[in-house]
Amino acid sequence: MNNNSTGGLPVAETCNERITSPTSNLGPQFTLVVLVLLAILMVLLALITVFGNGLVILAFLVNKNLRHRSNYFFLNLAISDFLVGAFCIPLYIPYILTGKWIFGRLLCKLWLVVDYLMCTASAFNIVLISYDRFVSVTKAVTYRIQQGITSNTIARMVSVWVFAFLLYAPAIIIWEHVAGCSIVPDGECYVEFYYTWYFLLCASVFEFFIPCISVAYFNMHIYWDIKKRKRNRLRSTVSISKRVSVPSKGNGQPSRVSFLLKKEIPSLDLETEDGLSTSSRTQTPPQVMDCSHLSTTSGNDRSAALKVKTRSKLHKDKQIAKSLAIIVSVFAICWAPYSLLMILRAACHGECVYEFLYEITFWLLWLNSSVNPFLYPLCHVRFRKAFMKILCPKRLAVLPPSSQSSLREPN
Repeated sequence: MNNNSTGGLPVAETCNERITSPTSNLGPQFTLVVLVLLAILMVLLALITVFGNGLVILAFLVNKNLRHRSNYFFLNLAISDFLVGAFCIPLYIPYILTGKWIFGRLLCKLWLVVDYLMCTASAFNIVLISYDRFVSVTKAVTYRIQQGITSNTIARMVSVWVFAFLLYAPAIIIWEHVAGCSIVPDGECYVEFYYTWYFLLCASVFEFFIPCISVAYFNMHIYWDIKKRKRNRLRSTVSISKRVSVPSKGNGQPSRVSFLLKKEIPSLDLETEDGLSTSSRTQTPPQVMDCSHLSTTSGNDRSAALKVKTRSKLHKDKQIAKSLAIIVSVFAICWAPYSLLMILRAACHGECVYEFLYEITFWLLWLNSSVNPFLYPLCHVRFRKAFMKILCPKRLAVLPPSSQSSLREPN
């Protein structure tokens, strides 16, 4: 194999030379039993990817309750992953089993563009979902206000596809025209920059490293915010309990502690279930305050109500933090091996990385598209209810009202 032309843009006098392709002679290395087993596993992966993501799309279309801001991002992710299973994997199966591309150069270009576009869009959508969850936890009031602005949601969804397209597609389309020829032999299908390590390194920074760091940052920031609010809630409830335990003065006038309680309760800035702070709910203009009716019982009731609301909000945010922790782990596991081996293989012209290892990481990347529909939407009660309605409508209909109400989830 002549590697002189593969370290950068190929030149005219050498790009007509045949180089070892990533799938050359793969087919003959497999026995018939292995070929059948691989074919079954790959077809099964494609079917799971199509079914899982198709179910998410269908649930979004038939259930109007799912059509709010955060779920639009799940829809965007499902579309990219669905096309991976419906278009990218099926065309690659005969290629990997036979070691020969049989669909022609034009379809090869289209397949490469779609494959790189969908995988990159999937990664960017994960970042978008994580950012949306980050804002919903750390800036709940602002999130509620902006949730009804559909244009912002659509703009973010479109921007994911635009950035994903610009990262790889122009290079896939015009690389050979800029170089003057193609290094890809007949019967093969891979990108012209397959061995251009510096381009792959730059692309991987935007495709994997920045998204992974961003998702990790969002997750850690949510965790810190929850811990901080939990400590504030504990201090506030202890303070309220101490104040409400002291009765009014014997002359019927409220004690100094009662005035402090009335002053303290509106100042609590605890986010409730609907995203509004308790200060916006309980604050009363100073000129209309009347503390003469304040009693220990009413103070205890208000304190208990605050505890319930803030505990519910914190529990919901903890669930969001856990789901994002899973996102970070699964995304890193599926993407890190491929991104690192891709750069390493290109730098050493394919001589320092076993081809089967690279092939495993390649399929691990596609596995992420199969896992996503079960990893994200199935963690949400509304999606589970929508799936039950589609897959088991009769069973859902016979559930008692108490069981159906348990499937409800606040927006």
